[in-house]
Amino acid sequence: MNKDQVVGKVEQTVGKVKQSIGETLGDDKLANQGVVDQAKGAAKETWGNAKGAVKEVRQSRQNVAADKAHERRNKLTQSVENAKDKANEKIDEFKERHSA
Repeated sequence: MNKDQVVGKVEQTVGKVKQSIGETLGDDKLANQGVVDQAKGAAKETWGNAKGAVKEVRQSRQNVAADKAHERRNKLTQSVENAKDKANEKIDEFKERHSA
């Protein structure tokens, strides 16, 4: 949970309390301010949710890229090993044919 999500939830809660107190006391200004605070808090929480989603997607893509890079390195390492083994086989064959 990021800062905007937390602040948004707190603002919504404070707004609900203000609204409830305002309605109980017959203070329309306080009740209306509570509704405004709830709307601001909901907007801030939604912004935080969007930022969190972007962060998750970015991290997921980074993980996929890292996995692909690791896979490519492993394939390249295996290709190098295969080439080395084939070269050594050829060297061994050459030595067998040309040894006394």
